[in-house]
Amino acid sequence: MVRDGYIYGLSLLAVAVVVGWLTGAWAWAILPLLLAAFFLWFFRDPERAIPSTPGLIVSPADGLVTEAVTIQTPAGERKRVSIFLNVFDVHVNRAPIAGTIASVDYQKGKYMNAMNPTCAEVNERNIVILRGEGIEIVFKQIAGLLARRIVFPYKIGDRVERGQRVGMMKFGSRTDIVMPGDAELQVRVGQRVKGGSSVIAIMGAKR
Repeated sequence: MVRDGYIYGLSLLAVAVVVGWLTGAWAWAILPLLLAAFFLWFFRDPERAIPSTPGLIVSPADGLVTEAVTIQTPAGERKRVSIFLNVFDVHVNRAPIAGTIASVDYQKGKYMNAMNPTCAEVNERNIVILRGEGIEIVFKQIAGLLARRIVFPYKIGDRVERGQRVGMMKFGSRTDIVMPGDAELQVRVGQRVKGGSSVIAIMGAKR
């Protein structure tokens, strides 16, 4: 479990005990008890089986694939996958490849619904460039309508392994990942993925 789960959960359990003791009516403690259970569940951090086959790019988050497209950038053709996380998904983020953090760019912004395509450009977001395995990956943590904090404790020069926990987004949010143009997408819109274990792309044979 993520540390925040203990902080929120145990705090609310304490509130429930105090409310029940002061009022003598334990029915009043039901709401904080339910909230404590929710936070303990929300901040869960399950172990995942990380695939070890070379050339795989794994999902950086749990959630629903809302976009899997080819895009044009100033650097050339790229593949982009967008993943929407609702409040019921695990919100721990994982590294899509093994590599070194080349850039971290946190940008303040709005809190539009993460299902809105515009949110990737206007919402609070953290843009990470990860280089390794002969490729460069752009990984975006994008706040949603309810998200109010993006967590990413790593800095430029840090080394991460494929599937390693690298941060989280609290409550509803979205994750985008931009890959080389010759990456062979393995997911489709409407598919659910799991961070660290679901393969979202394979680097093409031409590499």
